[in-house]
Amino acid sequence: MSKRIYQFLTLILLIFIFLICGVTYIYLRELRLRDFKENLELKRYMSTEIIDNSLQEGNKDTENQEDSETLTIEKTERMIKLEALQNENSDIIGWLEIPDTNISYPVLQGKDNSFYMTHNYKKQYSSEGSLFLDKDYDWNIPSSNLLIYGHNNRGTNEMFCGLLNYKDENFYSSHKIIRFTTQNEDSEFQVLSVFKSKVYYESDKNVFRYYYFINANTKEEFDEYISNCKKISLYNTGISAEFGEQLMTLSTCDFYTKDGRLAVVAKKIK
Repeated sequence: MSKRIYQFLTLILLIFIFLICGVTYIYLRELRLRDFKENLELKRYMSTEIIDNSLQEGNKDTENQEDSETLTIEKTERMIKLEALQNENSDIIGWLEIPDTNISYPVLQGKDNSFYMTHNYKKQYSSEGSLFLDKDYDWNIPSSNLLIYGHNNRGTNEMFCGLLNYKDENFYSSHKIIRFTTQNEDSEFQVLSVFKSKVYYESDKNVFRYYYFINANTKEEFDEYISNCKKISLYNTGISAEFGEQLMTLSTCDFYTKDGRLAVVAKKIK
């Protein structure tokens, strides 16, 4: 092969690679723009004080069905709106909001812990992913700890990127409450610990793997989890929890080290 032919083929290859990279960049940019717009619309939908007539009628139907039951649930506006979203995707199990932050999204629970890492609430491919509850959480118990994951999307400030602000104690002081809404209740959680951790290898012994804690079978298991959370907390919140109280752990990537993680642990207070 002559030098000129080699140079020509190399140029063609470089042009091809350039075109592929350009098309991929445009495609991913359009997906991010789509996700940003949809997330913004969702946040506006959940924050508005106006309830559509269709939602009101749906709530009346639900109340009529519950009249014959022993227990009736007084539904808030947010609970009603969440039910409407669940008609689009039954994997939506709640809505998580940290007031006065960018964190306000639906929470999903899939059959595994990988699908919603790369899909939005409409089950469309998304590099942003979704907030999702660990697949092993059992709503029939319910389990002790709502372990919720989300990406740290630093480039777009979406999902759990804002969670890293909790490393600053001043931020914690003005953002102690996490709001979590399900179809059955509109509840609040109070932050009790913020800590840095990592994903450990199986060969690592005697380390605190917070991401395995879903349910405490005994008081000792629960107390051990709280003790470990408090021991490595970045600062002392003065808040603790007792066996039987509902916990929530929010987890995201933190790039301070390889496989680094940041966790925010809270307990239900309302």
